[in-house]
Amino acid sequence: MPTAFTACPCCCFVVPPHILHRLASTTDPTIAATAARTLHINESMTLVRSQLRTGIAAVAPQRAGLRRQVFDCAGSEDLPGNLKRVEASAADTDQAVNEAYDHAGTTWTFFHDLFGRESVDGNGRTLVSSVHYSQGYDNAFWNGQQMVYGDGDGQIFVHFTGALEVIAHELTHGITQFTAQLPYQGEQGALNESFSDVFGSLVKQWAAGHSAAQADWLIGNTILAPGIQGRALRDMANPGTAYDDPRLGKDPQPGHMSGYVRTEDDNGGVHINSGIPNRAFVLAAQAIGGNAWETPGTIWYTTLTERLTPAADFRKCAQATISVARDLTPGDTSIAAKVATAWADVGVLTAAEAAQLA
Repeated sequence: MPTAFTACPCCCFVVPPHILHRLASTTDPTIAATAARTLHINESMTLVRSQLRTGIAAVAPQRAGLRRQVFDCAGSEDLPGNLKRVEASAADTDQAVNEAYDHAGTTWTFFHDLFGRESVDGNGRTLVSSVHYSQGYDNAFWNGQQMVYGDGDGQIFVHFTGALEVIAHELTHGITQFTAQLPYQGEQGALNESFSDVFGSLVKQWAAGHSAAQADWLIGNTILAPGIQGRALRDMANPGTAYDDPRLGKDPQPGHMSGYVRTEDDNGGVHINSGIPNRAFVLAAQAIGGNAWETPGTIWYTTLTERLTPAADFRKCAQATISVARDLTPGDTSIAAKVATAWADVGVLTAAEAAQLA
């Protein structure tokens, strides 16, 4: 696992740009203006982020325990905003403040209790969140240093802080930043997004006590406004089926390498092609059975934090998860075989390669 890093030059947004571009071209002037403003902010944040270099020393002092701060931007774009809640303070009157606080705590507890991790950096970093960012802002993002949440426009997107898996998704980008350092481009970027979806879903399943068979495998199912024809932003089990709406368009995610989308948009389609490794994880988790955060989650967490390098593509990730499965479950060869089969089922490996690696 890397001990020092240069941060990814991109902000990591939960709502992909292809959706926002489509909304910006709609005939509804209010929705179009809001989407265009969101895109402008996203591009500005990415430009600023590309000029930043943040990191940790090779040996950083570790602080134990959960630390949270929640700020209120009150509709401005000045970060972090006004401090509203800190660790162990009383609940605020603002629902968004409390949701950001509570869901950050749930995510921290998940990674701490299951994997012994002290915050996103492994060294006790304070989890900083800002709510009510900008006006009608249709997104939530990790900017390399903190979480930021818009309120949505009320017609397409709503209530980003209400979705536990969205908050866990974005905080996992922080873990990736401090471990595998996957670039936000091409297959590496799609893996970056996929690991965030995987652990976003696992945190939600863990909090609800849902097994792999019971899980909905949906990302962002509560942030779509009433009337939108869709179930969520992404369906990990069935990529390409999350939504089909006149304003949003149709979910473009492939679930197999035969449908891999080659594009210059969205940093090489990082939010689109993440459907392929997402489906591989779901297939592996369902084949293994039980709680997905246990054996499958441990395999994926170990792969992300100990085995992957910034050069990892889909094949290297597949090979690493199979190797980790063998190492973690030496007494049960079926686990590695099920992981290998899942990667073959999405076309990353051939059946022969899967059999050989398992």
